[in-house]
Amino acid sequence: MATEARAKFQNPDYRPDFHTLTPSTHDGLHFWQLMIAGSVAGCIEHMAMFPVDTVKTHMQAITSCPIKSVSVRQAVRSILQTEGPSALYRGIGAMGLGAGPAHAVYFSVYETCKKKFSQGNPNNSVAHAASGVCATVASDAVFTPMDMVKQRLQLSKSAYKGVFDCVKRVLSEEGFGAFYASYRTTVLMNAPFTAVHFATYEAAKRGLNEVSPDSADDERLIVHATAGAAAGGLAAAVTTPLDVVKTQLQCQGVCGCDRFKNGSIGGVIKTIVKKDGPRGLMRGWVPRMLFHAPAAAICWSTYEAGKSFFQDYNEQKDSGTVT
Repeated sequence: MATEARAKFQNPDYRPDFHTLTPSTHDGLHFWQLMIAGSVAGCIEHMAMFPVDTVKTHMQAITSCPIKSVSVRQAVRSILQTEGPSALYRGIGAMGLGAGPAHAVYFSVYETCKKKFSQGNPNNSVAHAASGVCATVASDAVFTPMDMVKQRLQLSKSAYKGVFDCVKRVLSEEGFGAFYASYRTTVLMNAPFTAVHFATYEAAKRGLNEVSPDSADDERLIVHATAGAAAGGLAAAVTTPLDVVKTQLQCQGVCGCDRFKNGSIGGVIKTIVKKDGPRGLMRGWVPRMLFHAPAAAICWSTYEAGKSFFQDYNEQKDSGTVT
């Protein structure tokens, strides 16, 4: 064997096949391709559903903030009457800056962990949930600062002129820690959210494919959108109380909202219950579900479409069709 190998390399016409020395892939995709697909999906998802997110933020920012409405209709009417339609998109720049990088991390970490945890079993719901938790811990570290800026800009009569003005003033007045005041709550909220989301998505996708396996490829987009909507709606409803706490922490001291001394989750919950009763913890659950159900459908279908694009590209590249 050694003699054969030596003979190969001594042959002047021999050319090693470097195409076989490729980085580790998942579903035939490279890590950077997963990041691009996830980034595009996240941006489209959040930009499309941003007005609904603004309504939810207004409803959750209770106490002396201008909008104290509980119903979605009242909140929308109040925003439109007092500030006009453009107010529904205030803070979208911060969302754009945060959503792309965060979702790139989110999906690439998820796919990597799913490959490792599932150990070749595509029906391992525990592996899907655990992978989702790992993904959200990583992505929230990227997204939380811009999410805080976004929510402060969304409030009525916000004192900030824009994204960079908000960042500058928060740094000078409150310090860097203010950008991560809600990080612990965000992780505690998004960990169960993502666990429920990914486990439900993978199970729903598998169930839908089993209903009509012969037409699974033709109906792939519908399957991803339907499974994503079911997963997003269910996960959003379950985690609404922690989302209310997160909004309170990110908007504290702005627009008349309460400022909390230690920022503990228990302390914020007590304040909310004291002022608004237990129902205060479910403020904004309707727009939250209205946001996450279609948002997840958009995100998953866009992400899977991106993966399909790169899979086709890689196949054509390997076959020599493209260079």
